[in-house]
Amino acid sequence: MTAGTGTADRDASRVPVRGLTVLYDAGCSLCAFLRDWLARQRQLVPLDLVPAGSPAARERFPGLDHGATLDEITVVGDSGQVYRGPDAWIVTLWALADHRATAHRLSGPTGSRLARGAVLAAAKWREAQRTRGQVSWGGGTYPAGDGWTYDPASGWTHRSPACDSGACGPG
Repeated sequence: MTAGTGTADRDASRVPVRGLTVLYDAGCSLCAFLRDWLARQRQLVPLDLVPAGSPAARERFPGLDHGATLDEITVVGDSGQVYRGPDAWIVTLWALADHRATAHRLSGPTGSRLARGAVLAAAKWREAQRTRGQVSWGGGTYPAGDGWTYDPASGWTHRSPACDSGACGPG
């Protein structure tokens, strides 16, 4: 900081993180699940969970590529630090009281490969959901041709496709 300018040095290695904004894909059921999980965790650093690409995200962070934030988890620190992909997951875990030690383990060479693998697996799963035509994930029932149906409120149920008329008896 220069005397009289009031401009603080923004070097991420010397600026404490007092809050993080996690940008997540609100249309992704996995992302929404993780958002809810994060909200229930004890936080050492407050997390603000904001839908990626939303008007709120665009207003707060006009310099970000908001299309990219929908493709890859992005976390923004209160001093302007931007974390993407595995680094975003690690810094998010670092903010949680019960997972800070895990974040430290993941920040090393071996752990960072594990974190990268987890992020790539999640991205692959999300892409598979998109290519199956489930553009608007979550919130509904998911019927399958084999008679199994998943409803978030009641769980999995099975009805043999041959029993669609209701004429089949038990067992």
